[in-house]
Amino acid sequence: MRAAARLLLRERLIVGDNRFADIVIWQVPSPVAGSAHTFKYRLAFIADDVCVLRFDNETGKGDHQHVGTQERSYVFISLQQLVNDFWSEVDEWSRR
Repeated sequence: MRAAARLLLRERLIVGDNRFADIVIWQVPSPVAGSAHTFKYRLAFIADDVCVLRFDNETGKGDHQHVGTQERSYVFISLQQLVNDFWSEVDEWSRR
């Protein structure tokens, strides 16, 4: 019998007028293709109905982030670091 994925976190946080963060993190039985850890995640920041920032590990692409229209790799260290890096990017985007 194969172990099931376990939802660790799912939340939507209102950050300001027309801005929110949508965070979903699962623990999976084995790494998704392209990642070396057992987490599947999507941390997105949406402003005015547009996803302006996203960290995820889409199957086959591995750990990466989207900033606007640019995509770049992301080095996953831990869940806590992932969340810290996401909020740091949100803060940086908000200062622009």
